[in-house]
Amino acid sequence: MRPAARGLAILAIAWPLGAVTVRLATGVVEVPLERYAAAVLAGESSVFQSPEALKAMAVAARTYAVRMRGRHAAEGYDFCDKTHCQHLDLGGITPKLEAVVAETAGELLWYAGKPAFTPYSRDCGGQTEDAAAVWPEMAASYLTHHDDPYCARAAWRWVANPGQAVEVLRRAVLRAPRRLNAISIVERTASGRARTLALTGSGESIRISAGSFRFAIARELGWNTLRSDWYEVEGLAFQGRGSGHGVGLCQEGADRMGLAGRGYREILAFYYPGTAVGVSARGLPWRRLGGDRLTLWTTQPEQDGAALAIAERLTRSLEQRTGWQFPAGVELRVFPDVETFRNATGEPGWVAARTEGRRIQLQPLAVLRSRGALEDTLSHELLHAMVDAQATTGLPVWFREGLVEYLLDPSAARSAAAPPSDGQLRQKADPGAARRAYVEATGAVAGLVRRYGRATVFGWVKTGLPSDAGK
Repeated sequence: MRPAARGLAILAIAWPLGAVTVRLATGVVEVPLERYAAAVLAGESSVFQSPEALKAMAVAARTYAVRMRGRHAAEGYDFCDKTHCQHLDLGGITPKLEAVVAETAGELLWYAGKPAFTPYSRDCGGQTEDAAAVWPEMAASYLTHHDDPYCARAAWRWVANPGQAVEVLRRAVLRAPRRLNAISIVERTASGRARTLALTGSGESIRISAGSFRFAIARELGWNTLRSDWYEVEGLAFQGRGSGHGVGLCQEGADRMGLAGRGYREILAFYYPGTAVGVSARGLPWRRLGGDRLTLWTTQPEQDGAALAIAERLTRSLEQRTGWQFPAGVELRVFPDVETFRNATGEPGWVAARTEGRRIQLQPLAVLRSRGALEDTLSHELLHAMVDAQATTGLPVWFREGLVEYLLDPSAARSAAAPPSDGQLRQKADPGAARRAYVEATGAVAGLVRRYGRATVFGWVKTGLPSDAGK
């Protein structure tokens, strides 16, 4: 890890997400993310029989909270506690639900390195719906209609009261004939659900979105009236199946999948195909570029390929500078944007890169270039890979970081300093404090070199520091 040169901006979104604000009947409250997920299970899935289906719902609910946070930002909070967002029942949380949430703690559903859009409905009627059919602005390639053999395919019937329906539509600020005589389906979605309706009566025919019609009716007259958009209609009599919009996870089908022995990951993969479960970013379309000594993984090979040649050149230069052999099997991973880098590594935006063993994870090269930090960052992380490949167990973080900085520029540390604590180097809240800690670590190593000599200090990488080296 290294604070980015010249101070990369800190992004506004906190990661990982610790809590959300929810509007309850009693006012706006802050709810920890894991408790929020448990409250959603209590509100949306309390009748589930399958623990695996509950786990799938916990991941979906948690992911929805992360992806959709700020849905009511204009009103001063993140979510309402109704089905408009996710139905919340804080008082209904049980030890069983808490245990289910704990088993999936921190796990999200990912698509292309970002939290996925994870809607769900009660009963898809045997076929899920395209996201674009319900929310054109939220269209997602992994949310397309497909058959669901696990769903119960519940059928229902409802007959509209014409006068009551007209009043409901007018209160919802939707157009309707003065007198409603019949309703017909003008257009259907790819899954077969109604997309557009024609309301006829009083000598006129008015077209209306089927979704808008259903939401207006159901919100005022009850969700057990017009239960979905999958129906046939004769006059004012609806004969349909399913319950809800049908996009994403079908709760009825998920519960049956779990009871049939399917795990929560299988359930999520069925309803959100192409996504991946994890506590950090998953699902990026990585492409591999091989070099003489290094491998570069990128989602944008045309843009990032040149960095491989730069890194290969730097490894040769670092070998000459240190006298160490560069280790085999080191890979560079270049993320396509800062958000995805943060999602994958858990690092704040002011950290330019992170090295774990022989994997170097980098912010977008365009960002590093714009700060004039590309070669410095690559050199720092490649040196880390060299140090870590031969470091003895328990070698202090301050010594590793200080040695890498000293090797990059021995003249930068003009005076000796006491070594910082590992916590000072690893904290993620204050970039200024992190940079000061790096300066102190570099000064501490420079002082050791002046006191014991370069060869001796370099040798401590393999043997460990003597007891008085950090004093």
